[in-house]
Amino acid sequence: MKIYPLKDGDFSVDRNKNFTYLKDTENDKNLKMAVQPFLIETAGNLVLLDAGLGLMENGIPKIHDNIIKAGFKPEDVKLAMLSHLHKDHINGLVNSEKNDWTFNFPNAEVYIQKREYDFALSKDGSPSFDLDVLKFIVENANIVWMDSDKGCITSEIDFEVTGGHTPYHQVFWIKENGETAFYGADNLPQMGYLNYQIAFKTDYDGKKTMEERIIWKKRAKEEQWKILLYHDIENEIITL
Repeated sequence: MKIYPLKDGDFSVDRNKNFTYLKDTENDKNLKMAVQPFLIETAGNLVLLDAGLGLMENGIPKIHDNIIKAGFKPEDVKLAMLSHLHKDHINGLVNSEKNDWTFNFPNAEVYIQKREYDFALSKDGSPSFDLDVLKFIVENANIVWMDSDKGCITSEIDFEVTGGHTPYHQVFWIKENGETAFYGADNLPQMGYLNYQIAFKTDYDGKKTMEERIIWKKRAKEEQWKILLYHDIENEIITL
């Protein structure tokens, strides 16, 4: 198994969910975070875990540029796993730079929790969601609708609906040759979340997420997980 972080950058995020590169901001009191999808290469698949902000760089989607730098082509991605449907996790699936939008990964199956999708549609007007992009994905991608609380996607990939950050947020384990990569997405977005038992008010159910992190920390130590951190500025992958 090989893991490739696909970092969009480090950002300051205001209450309206506007993302500004840290290098372009003065010292402000906004939330600071990275945006960092992951590409995982196994013997059988090339898997994308969430998709970032949909930024452009040098005239092409930044996520394409990062994938090419990792030694692949966007067409090589076979599976795209979405933890939840906030815009900073899905917009990189779409090139919306021009009027004629295109789907960035034409050969990928996109795995979406149907209940999370229904929840997202109920949040019209929320700055956390870009429903135009979400609807474009559903209409133009090869969607695999998920409706179970846990299970196996392939022999290498397990998932579980944990809720927490959003009502039907889900996490993933990718396992190969005795290695386990764990992607907790926004239920475990930064290393610091493991150090403090805090129920964050920004989560849909902060108490549940806090309790899950205690369990994951114990398992991660025992099983030597590689923990993938989507929003950590300093860390990409950690082991405990």
